[in-house]
Amino acid sequence: MPDIYQLPPSVINKIAAGEVIERPASVVKELVENAVDASATRIDVSVEQGGAQLVRVTDNGCGIAPEQFELAVASHATSKIRTADDLFSVESLGFRGEALASIAEISEFLLRSRQADSESGVEMEATGGRRRQPSPCGCPVGTTIEVRNLFYNTPVRRKFLRTTQTEMGHVSEAFTRIALSQPHIRFCLRHNDRTIHDLPPVERWSERIVALFGEEIGANLMWVEGENEDLRVFGYAADPQINRSHTRMQYLFLNGRHIRDRSLQHALGEAYRGLLMTGRSPICFLQVELSPSAVDVNVHPTKLEVRFQDSGRVYAQLLGVLRKKFLTSDLTARNNRDEAAAGGELSANAAPRMPGYGGSIDDSTSRRRELEQLGREQWGQPTQQSRLQFPAAAASVDPAMIGLGADADVAQTQSLPRPHFELPNSQLDSYGGGGEQSSGLGAQQAGSLGQATRSPQGAIQILNCYLITQTEAGMLVVDQHALHERIMYEQIRTKVLAGRMETQRLLTPEPVNLAPAETAAVLGARETLKQLGLEIEPFGGDTVLVASYPAMLRRVRPTELLRHVVELLLAGGSGPEKRDVLDELLHMTACKAAIKAGDPLSPEEIDALLEHREICQDSHHCPHGRPTSMVYSREELDRRFGRI
Repeated sequence: MPDIYQLPPSVINKIAAGEVIERPASVVKELVENAVDASATRIDVSVEQGGAQLVRVTDNGCGIAPEQFELAVASHATSKIRTADDLFSVESLGFRGEALASIAEISEFLLRSRQADSESGVEMEATGGRRRQPSPCGCPVGTTIEVRNLFYNTPVRRKFLRTTQTEMGHVSEAFTRIALSQPHIRFCLRHNDRTIHDLPPVERWSERIVALFGEEIGANLMWVEGENEDLRVFGYAADPQINRSHTRMQYLFLNGRHIRDRSLQHALGEAYRGLLMTGRSPICFLQVELSPSAVDVNVHPTKLEVRFQDSGRVYAQLLGVLRKKFLTSDLTARNNRDEAAAGGELSANAAPRMPGYGGSIDDSTSRRRELEQLGREQWGQPTQQSRLQFPAAAASVDPAMIGLGADADVAQTQSLPRPHFELPNSQLDSYGGGGEQSSGLGAQQAGSLGQATRSPQGAIQILNCYLITQTEAGMLVVDQHALHERIMYEQIRTKVLAGRMETQRLLTPEPVNLAPAETAAVLGARETLKQLGLEIEPFGGDTVLVASYPAMLRRVRPTELLRHVVELLLAGGSGPEKRDVLDELLHMTACKAAIKAGDPLSPEEIDALLEHREICQDSHHCPHGRPTSMVYSREELDRRFGRI
């Protein structure tokens, strides 16, 4: 067996540096966090060549005492904790005591600092971990740290650095995360003597968000807040129409510390379920305040990941806060390109203060207040003369069966009707064809595409696809298929939760031949499919029997329905969650049962569809995330026609 050796401090620090310092952005993160912990009110960051050549961080914080200079860059030396118990009550951003020692080991390092009661400052240099004696110097109150030629003595690490542009992108992101969580501090970022960000201290968090991400994001933010004992979730969630193809615009903070948590990101995705199209991700800036004793922040070298004592409670709180906001807000899409170009202003209304941020945060945007009033007075509630019936809701259901999120309890108290539209016989063959757009328009349909049908309430159907009416906010354009699909989805969901899904049993079960993998997927999901009214029985080999199917899909052949189900099951990958599969099946069922683009509607059907728009929980989006309607404001129409 080889001999065992005690590693020298230099090697230990290089190993630690490999865990903590991955690239120049890591240096920026560690140094800026130290500046925040030093109670600085101004922090300046300067980098050259993406940080590979130079990272300089200057703050006006409390400074370092002269007698503690050498200890400041020693391994595991920190002012943040004293005992092991302190690890479970960490309130500062830094605490491990590894950063400065690791950085000094792999760079040309300069530390300069002065305390307020000292007449002069002190500086100390270190090259590759070899320190020189501290010496007096002239400098302002605070601390300046320069890190030059990062990884100069670890060439393997240096060769893995990317282009200057890429490394600068990581530096900017690290800077942004801290600047976002500390709006009361002035931050400045410069690259190669060019100012990238100069962020003055602000009273409202939204002002810092706008400064970093622009007016379009700021004009589409919704204030959310919820508190449960010692757990508080608050911040901003973006309107679903403002989204991204990635999750990099999801900023989550725990007690002021930026974190990355898969559970909370999943809760965020569940909250936006049905509001975004597949492949799109929401934007948010959310703070979680929790007792430090209820979370372990010492589970990752870079302190990016944490472990909650009760992660389920945090998950439920975040999901509930967001869904409550969405269910009480009108998220109708607006054609706001002109508004964005003009630079929409955020509301100045006061909102609850963010502790420690020295100011109030606005509750919402003026645009959001308009959206919350949109359409309510125009349509009101359905009249008693409506031919649509409201089935009773179930007294007890299991929301965990399906991915409904925090709105599952709402589904128990408000059951949704299904506006049933009987179409002319000539359209029955194409009615349930499976796509949004009916194929093969008949002569009657083709001839009516250019006509407009007006309902008694004044709504107009054009192109046999869109409904147009007016509200106090302006002109409302509704996609008839998307809206009816949403109505159908919520009604089907209510019935599934209540176990009251109507089914149609076949006198003779219909055999369907499938591939081996398809057969296994279908038989493995039999119980889930049964909740939707689709009963499958094995018949031998790779053949299954369809014994019953949802009554509302009577115009869809059972074989066709099952093959669509197979596609959904296989698309879920290996072992998809039951609730996700069931929710996707609900989407498919609603889509097939809804009217299509190209279907002409009678005036009564137009009125019924618009009346039920006000009853839906999420009438602004179809189950697949497409908007069901769009508003063109009076101001925008006037601009388009040159009236203003």
